[in-house]
Amino acid sequence: MAEITPSRRRFVVALAFLVSGFFALARFLKPTGKSKKTLLTAAKEDIPGNGALVYKEARVAIIQESGKISAVSLVCTHLGCTVSAASKELVCPCHGSIFDWEGNVLKGPADRPLPSYRVEERDGKISVTM
Repeated sequence: MAEITPSRRRFVVALAFLVSGFFALARFLKPTGKSKKTLLTAAKEDIPGNGALVYKEARVAIIQESGKISAVSLVCTHLGCTVSAASKELVCPCHGSIFDWEGNVLKGPADRPLPSYRVEERDGKISVTM
């Protein structure tokens, strides 16, 4: 039987380390599925028709307009102040930015829309998830 030379042994060890390193790296680079985080749940009848239900602690507004329900963040994209709900718009009390109920900027200084959240309706309950 042929004796394994040190250079062949070194090659096999290096190959083993390379393969194990590849599998370790692939494990950490593999994308994981996004887990849904439920921010809040509300009864559908609590949301006013053509109005907004505001949750100050969660900084989220659930808005119903023409039968369509949506949810937006109440964190102003300018400097992070909490936006207030007024009739048909969301107003930042700090610097005067105005957003429509979909979160789009109507008046600056904010230059980005408010983030929106996923809304799921099930058994008369509305769940707002990230």
